Amino acid sequence: MGNETALENTQQRIEQLLRQALAPARLQVTDESAQHAGHPAVQRNPGAGHFHVCIESHAFQGKTPVQCHQMVYRALGNLMHKQIHALRIDTRLPQAEG
Repeated sequence: MGNETALENTQQRIEQLLRQALAPARLQVTDESAQHAGHPAVQRNPGAGHFHVCIESHAFQGKTPVQCHQMVYRALGNLMHKQIHALRIDTRLPQAEG
């Protein structure tokens, strides 16, 4: 399996885990690995990617930003130790429609 395919699988797994754990109203996961291609850490572990998660979920109601990020990290579990080298997270509550 090539590095690009591995990163696509990781991106899909991130989406799956976050949907299961946090039932987001909106979720966008972006692979930003190409922006970090020359970094030494990427060369040491080329299978681990850099990702950006934008997630809106009612599960964040009443939580601090740190608590919201902790919820995302918990949902991703071991991916954080193996397939994800860096994760940028934006959490929000869903906007009321109307």
